[in-house]
Amino acid sequence: MKKTIALDMDQVLADLVQEKLDRFNKKYDKQLTKKDMIGLTLVEKYPELKDEIYQMVNTYDFFRHLPVIEHSQEVVQELSEHYDIFIATAAMFAPESLQAKYEWLREHFSFIPPHNFIFCGVKSIVHTDYLIDDSLEQLEIFKGQGIMFSAPHNRYEDFDVKLDDWLHVRDYFMTAISMEK
Repeated sequence: MKKTIALDMDQVLADLVQEKLDRFNKKYDKQLTKKDMIGLTLVEKYPELKDEIYQMVNTYDFFRHLPVIEHSQEVVQELSEHYDIFIATAAMFAPESLQAKYEWLREHFSFIPPHNFIFCGVKSIVHTDYLIDDSLEQLEIFKGQGIMFSAPHNRYEDFDVKLDDWLHVRDYFMTAISMEK
């Protein structure tokens, strides 16, 4: 029986931060980059715009057109030969995202069956062997082996296993496979 990996969608497979910055910069005539967001979220930087930022993000269009994070497709495809892959996305925090996230996943990760998509709020209900996520809060409530995926907002967060990109994810899991043999 294969071990299981749950993958977060936002800022693990899909570049939510870049899309959010692009839209925010256009709307508010700013020039923010990911470097400006090291250690914080957009809401932490502009708390007075919390509601506006949420409205900007909680749309079908926002989630439907997110860029794919570099190397995620080929690495996830490769991992799916050795592990059962699930997508666990906290879609309930942005209810307008449900249909868009489903369509995005079908377009960009068509090799993962839709019955392996988990649309949830908190990920404590996810019972896989591993969870790759950018959210410390989600990782702390997960019962299996959590793996933090590096993102601008979690740069200063410490976690037992923290991987910088999808090439490091590949190395981590391929090493685990070779050690099991």
